[in-house]
Amino acid sequence: MPKLHSSLGPNPRLVRMFLVEKGLEEGRDFERVHYDIIAGENRQSEALTGKNELQTLPVFELDDGTVLTESWPICEYLEEVHPSHNLFGETPVERAEVRKWARLFDQEVVVPMTMGFRATSGRPMFEPRMAVLSESAGAEMTAMSDEKWRWFDKALGGSNHFALGRFTFADLIVFAFANFGFTIGWKLPEGTANLARFIDTHNQRACAAIWKEAE
Repeated sequence: MPKLHSSLGPNPRLVRMFLVEKGLEEGRDFERVHYDIIAGENRQSEALTGKNELQTLPVFELDDGTVLTESWPICEYLEEVHPSHNLFGETPVERAEVRKWARLFDQEVVVPMTMGFRATSGRPMFEPRMAVLSESAGAEMTAMSDEKWRWFDKALGGSNHFALGRFTFADLIVFAFANFGFTIGWKLPEGTANLARFIDTHNQRACAAIWKEAE
């Protein structure tokens, strides 16, 4: 049975949400191994380090020992082996559209949002184990990500989907990182009523329950 090496945080939970959307169940279709990243368990595990030298999560381990890392490629793999129902699109054009929105969000929001968090409120946890920006630079990064959240709000408009008129990976990644923000005390920036509606709508999905769990 495949193993998902997982933890708190947006990227492991993104993969878990994707698995739920695919109808894949823990204990039936895959085994989940949890790591306490607050205590640094992922950095202390020689077994995990042997699978991923960066010691980051998630890691998806196949039955033959193949190890996949990084949330997006793991989701793409799952899409290929479980093509129905699809979350990346059915045609090359549809897949390009979904990937466009996911790529834009990853670059324009996730990167500055993550770097800003690590340098400011998350500094006590991250500074001892990795290079972080100065607090002032972190605040600038957070402001940059907030401005892009407003851009995505405008792009979303009156829809609840960023691509194809239905729920896709593009929606999933936005939803996951908004929920991550909420867990660290972040709030949607002013002027993002469309995104607030989007989040309220998708909070009704089964995969949203993952953000209510204590780990």
